[in-house]
Amino acid sequence: MRAISVSVQREADGGLSLIYRLDGDPSALRIPDGATALPPERLWAYTCFELFVATDGQLPYREFNFSPGGQWIRFDFGDYRQRIASPPGPAPQLALRQPSRCLELSVRLPAEHLPEGDLCLGLTAVVEHADGSHRYWALRHPSGQPDFHHREGFALALKVPKT
Repeated sequence: MRAISVSVQREADGGLSLIYRLDGDPSALRIPDGATALPPERLWAYTCFELFVATDGQLPYREFNFSPGGQWIRFDFGDYRQRIASPPGPAPQLALRQPSRCLELSVRLPAEHLPEGDLCLGLTAVVEHADGSHRYWALRHPSGQPDFHHREGFALALKVPKT
């Protein structure tokens, strides 16, 4: 794997559009396919792209896991790793592309899944290699070890668009 990148755009309706991109040889990775159902609560145990969302100064946050195989799940937390019930919401749109020597997962996350106001985002990925080993990628690993729930890892500030 040579590089991982994520582009994020706040849509006019308040939703988010994300494109996760893995550059390198996809055959060196274990990539879930749409024909294999994975345990939804363990999507993070496979190649998976993640999004953590909070608002500045607030303890609650959300975690989204997006599998290249088309599955997704949302977890809500009242504080650090303290799960609370997640209300249902519309499914995000996921689209996988595999151009030469890369993998791209486009995600369109409806506004109903997002808190109002300016957002603090943690953009992360779990990459499972063909040998079964895992690599954990994030904008920032503040505690030295991969801990995607660590609030200092929510390193991207996304402001509400001005109308």
